[in-house]
Amino acid sequence: MPERVRAPSASGRTRREFRYRAMARKLARAIERGILPPGARLPSIRQLRQREQVSASTAIQALGELESLGLIESRPRSGYYVRPLLQLAPPARPQARCRATAVSVADLVSRVYRAARDPSLVVLSLATPGIDLLPVTALARCLSAEARRTPRGAVACELPPGLAALRAALSRRALALGCLLSPDDLIITGGVTESITLGLLAVAGRGDTVAVETPAYYGTLLAIEALGLKALPIPCDPETGMDLDALERQLDRQRIAAVVAVPSFANPLGSCMPDAAKERMVRMLAARRVPLVEDDVYGDLAFGTTRPRPAKSWDLDGNVIYCGSFAKSLGPGFRVGFAAPGRHLDRFEVLKFALNVAVPSITQRALASYLGGGGYDRHLRSLRARLHGNVMRMSAAVADAFPAGTRVSRPQGGCFLWVDLPAGVDALALHARALDAGVSIAPGPIFSPVQSHRNGIRLSCGDPWTERIAAAIRLVGRLAALPERQAAEGGRG
Repeated sequence: MPERVRAPSASGRTRREFRYRAMARKLARAIERGILPPGARLPSIRQLRQREQVSASTAIQALGELESLGLIESRPRSGYYVRPLLQLAPPARPQARCRATAVSVADLVSRVYRAARDPSLVVLSLATPGIDLLPVTALARCLSAEARRTPRGAVACELPPGLAALRAALSRRALALGCLLSPDDLIITGGVTESITLGLLAVAGRGDTVAVETPAYYGTLLAIEALGLKALPIPCDPETGMDLDALERQLDRQRIAAVVAVPSFANPLGSCMPDAAKERMVRMLAARRVPLVEDDVYGDLAFGTTRPRPAKSWDLDGNVIYCGSFAKSLGPGFRVGFAAPGRHLDRFEVLKFALNVAVPSITQRALASYLGGGGYDRHLRSLRARLHGNVMRMSAAVADAFPAGTRVSRPQGGCFLWVDLPAGVDALALHARALDAGVSIAPGPIFSPVQSHRNGIRLSCGDPWTERIAAAIRLVGRLAALPERQAAEGGRG
């Protein structure tokens, strides 16, 4: 039971929370690296108190956190032990024919996201943190305070490039990531997808070819389809990201109008490019004057203590159109994103105005206030730890419940897992069967311009772990193990 002599201050609660979570993360890393192997007995609470210089309640909370993550188990009158973990092999590297093609995913994607609106379903198809993990109260206070403080400013139209105070806050954050961006280099947008769409509009015309990762986020594919562009799929390694050798070969063979990439925690594989690869990609494209549209929406959700550098930090001549958003870290409904379009700034700003004039002023002001208060970094530390725990629980649950031959990604950031199903299991058929049984998953074909990746699915790890989610994973695992005909006859239940 947590120690509590008197009602602590908010800062006191925060410090204690950070202590037990920091201690849990330290022990979790020791388990992941094999320093504490399966079956090993953890130090006693007394030993942990002495070694870590913490209170008994902090040690108990840390052990409880590890137990909730499924990493350790309590044995009566014996102590805590590392659980034997079933660890699946990582996904195979996707195969792709590097050929430009028209994109056709809109109908399939619409069927998937419409199902996600059903409140009766267990939704495992969305790649966003659950509302319970987000600073809802703090943001609501900022919105209310801004509406009272500047009622006229809250309803006035903040024309592009957007609120100066917000752009100044973003400029300071970019500097910490190695990006030398002034507030005048930034434009506020209605989310990262809008930033990517405007970036493509600025540099490519109908019929042009755009290189993308495969598998790729379906929202990017929808934008490419809507703009009448062709997609050139480039294989994406589950750990290190886009295959730069394959990209370079295609750059030398054909005209490519732009490259769209998610270097840090790509959706859906969760891959993260090493710094050397990011630098190589930026220099390779700059030498050919091919713009890079960088989607960095998941960069803030790194599980480690260090956030990955954006590719933009190696951009010397404005060739990278850097796109980000707070939808994944603060609130999917906030719809505040940003872009640093580099040498395409003027064109990008005009297109932003033409598309929808401006981002709502009240949300810009509230976000600037929240960032200025210092709460964002504190929130990120907590959010990253919770998401890391969710990913580990989901991975363990898939290992327990899915049939032999299943492979699972090992992301170091983000809020989703990519699962390669055994040969013979069709992702679209599994999606339909799971939907009939009350569970929504994201089938692999929506992440391909030609609906390939038929044996892959993406699972969301954004919501706090519950028995309802655990039961949904067991159900999907059973459906994946059933022969097609038997599964089709199973129905709901």
